[in-house]
Amino acid sequence: MKTGDESSLWPATLEAAAMVESGMVVGLGTGRAAGQFVQALAARVARGLEIVGVPTSDQTRKLAQELSLPLATFDEIDVIDIDVDGADEVDPDLDLIKGHGGALLRERVVASVSKRFVVLVGDEKLVPHLGARMSVPVEVVPFAVPVVRRNMEKLGGEVKLRSTDGKPFVSDNGNHILDVRFERIARPGELHREIKTLPGVADSGLFVGMTDLVLVQSKDEFRRLERG
Repeated sequence: MKTGDESSLWPATLEAAAMVESGMVVGLGTGRAAGQFVQALAARVARGLEIVGVPTSDQTRKLAQELSLPLATFDEIDVIDIDVDGADEVDPDLDLIKGHGGALLRERVVASVSKRFVVLVGDEKLVPHLGARMSVPVEVVPFAVPVVRRNMEKLGGEVKLRSTDGKPFVSDNGNHILDVRFERIARPGELHREIKTLPGVADSGLFVGMTDLVLVQSKDEFRRLERG
């Protein structure tokens, strides 16, 4: 990946990067779409844009460093001007399922202190309701995994411990992730609150009422979905 090479990027990605102005603090999401945004942003920085980024994962931090993006931590800043990230599902209310890249907790922290939260997705991520295609990631401290698994099953979920190479997946925070499939999520806000009350849960991948703008890429065109 070379800084300045924008030929393979989505038009929606370039639109997101164009929203960034010099002097801004920028949240850098995790995943394929967010990686495109980091590349587009690095190209603008190479042309003179002055920003600092706050990455949501070690993966994104390494990519940003490779592309010479200046970075900051929450020891240095307290407000983010714009956060651009991807999503696994987007419903008609612009609520999201996130976390299949494993960074849901840090993604929520960054989004929570951002003045504007922009989501970048392909049109295949649009769903009639959350849970239509994807499970809900739930980040759990390792000690509590059996307890949380049983409680998630009581909530009606089909639970699978995420693994990599036959071993439990470990997040950047040292936690495990349960992928929980629900037949239908009618009230995602209520479900998120129920999950968060369970002892041992760090976060869920239900992002409700947080999104300001979704840029949806389809073939060579994109459209904007804004919260009404």
